[in-house]
Amino acid sequence: MPLPLSLSRRAMCGAAALLPFASAHAQFRVEVAGVGVTQLPFSVAPFRGAESLPQDLAAIVRADLERSGQFRFLAPAVSAPLDETSRPDLAPWRDRAIDAVLTGSVSRLADGRFDVRFRLWDVVRLQDLGGMSLPVTAADLRLAAHRMADYIYEKLTGDKGVFSTRIAYVTKNTGRVQLWVADADGENAQAALGSPEPIISPAWSPSGAHLAYVSFEARKPVIYSHEIATGRRRLLANFKGSNSAPAWSPDGKSLLATLSLEGSSQIFNIDLLSGAHTRLTQSGGIDTEPAWDAKGDSIYFVSDRGGAPQIYRMPPRGGVAERVTFSGSYNTSPAISPDGRWLAFISRVNGAFKLHTMDLGTGAVIALTDTTADESPSFAPNGRLIIYATKVQGREVLMTTTLDGRIKTRLVDGKGDIREPDWGPFLP
Repeated sequence: MPLPLSLSRRAMCGAAALLPFASAHAQFRVEVAGVGVTQLPFSVAPFRGAESLPQDLAAIVRADLERSGQFRFLAPAVSAPLDETSRPDLAPWRDRAIDAVLTGSVSRLADGRFDVRFRLWDVVRLQDLGGMSLPVTAADLRLAAHRMADYIYEKLTGDKGVFSTRIAYVTKNTGRVQLWVADADGENAQAALGSPEPIISPAWSPSGAHLAYVSFEARKPVIYSHEIATGRRRLLANFKGSNSAPAWSPDGKSLLATLSLEGSSQIFNIDLLSGAHTRLTQSGGIDTEPAWDAKGDSIYFVSDRGGAPQIYRMPPRGGVAERVTFSGSYNTSPAISPDGRWLAFISRVNGAFKLHTMDLGTGAVIALTDTTADESPSFAPNGRLIIYATKVQGREVLMTTTLDGRIKTRLVDGKGDIREPDWGPFLP
């Protein structure tokens, strides 16, 4: 469903099936490390009327853009507020080698909402790059800041920003397992499900309206879908044996899953309207962790049919599979970038599990991390960042990285282990 900016993000979440949504204010502390090769210097002028806001909009925009690895913040050239209605003198900004500056204002509307207005200026070309008016509730001021960052990112890079998208992940603390939905920066986290039994493999539907996941509450792995807006859930796969590794088709009409109802674990396609299931792989080994490419032209998956786990590719209706990974003896967890160019995966290197990417056009492989327990990579919907789980100083945490591995962001929660991230799609 479309998300009007005047509607609170919390209103989309509603009541959960197993646990009422619980907010987690400031769930994460964001730590950014690394330096990109080319970063665009930008700044944010003080917004008129923003002094008393409960959220620092400029700080949120800055954090979003810096986390992308493509922007570098510089202090404002002036201290006086600059709103969206007047053309600023851009010479002082240019003298500070600032390429772009954001100006704007915040005012209170008669219905109690805030009207956040902004305008973006290209300092180098002396051009007005446009702006927007975002009427939001106090609860959605952060969302307005994310939308501003998305606007800036798209205007200056040509790619859509992902700062107003969402992530899902799982935490475990003192025996309690919870499935969370949060903004892309980890804030506004809300618990969707809670259970004493494991919850694994959350997977966003293409529309962003549902999450599929695997629950062990029935003392065996069973696949459900969870409707974000209402909290309603639906049983998708409870066949004999194990039901795991859900992956939505790009059109949202079917679901890939790893089922063992006919013996060893194999990949099946489940029609979500009829419930009919079709076996796609026929190997004598274990086939698992299916992943679609964005166009639905191919399915990537993990198989030990060659003696050790490697990543393979097959047509969408099954058939002959071709091996994709050849470097390393143990490769798992395939994720395909939205443009189909990159494969992210986990490779075991000297006993350590590290995040890698492969250029599917050339076959070139690079390692992105120096950690040793990476898992569950997932691309941002614009394909420019990857979120993954890993272990740092003995604790499980979430990280994001740019595709070259130069800029990494650590999302550190308050307590407990955190894992199984999945980055949601663009919202309508």
